[in-house]
Amino acid sequence: MSRFQLHKGPLLARRPRASYIGAMFIETETTPNPATLKFLPGQPVMTAGTRDFASPEEAEASPLAQALFDIGEVTGVFFGRDFVSVTAAPGAEWASLKPQVVSILLDHFVSQAPLFVGGDASGIAVPADDDVMEDDPADAEVVEQIKELIETRVRPAVAGDGGDIRYRGFREGVVYLSLQGACSGCPSSTATLKHGIEGLLKHYVPEVTEVRAA
Repeated sequence: MSRFQLHKGPLLARRPRASYIGAMFIETETTPNPATLKFLPGQPVMTAGTRDFASPEEAEASPLAQALFDIGEVTGVFFGRDFVSVTAAPGAEWASLKPQVVSILLDHFVSQAPLFVGGDASGIAVPADDDVMEDDPADAEVVEQIKELIETRVRPAVAGDGGDIRYRGFREGVVYLSLQGACSGCPSSTATLKHGIEGLLKHYVPEVTEVRAA
């Protein structure tokens, strides 16, 4: 009886702590962009779509993004479905920056704080895609094929590298795309567009002759 009473308190006390520690675990992955790391909290980040923050002003829409920019050595934050990509400023050392980023992410996800001002993505004004071209109605079938390939074949691969890809338009055989997150500014981004994505689209859609960054 005394043995049971001796262990009862500590065992009960440790139970919530173990759960808390489990919730705090954040996995970190490198990306093709040496300036960007991908952080996976083990839970959904964006329930739909993605969001790219390229400046402190844009980050004002999200307390989490703003806190990351407030570190002072962050130049980009990207929210994916189940990850957050963070881009370090030139000259910043990940050895000192990474613990600060992890600490902010832990505080956010453990406390279950809202991701955006207003509680969710519906509470913010998403910048309009002013650079999206107006496709020719005659190309509707081709455009649909391009978008389907991007969504099913290209986007999952790009997300695996901590970024996203957006369709911007199709004109006279040229597909215009933009890379976001870790893929934006990545040294291999041009090769990704020209050799990877361009080859895929040209193979499945003969009308495509070239892919360009928009």
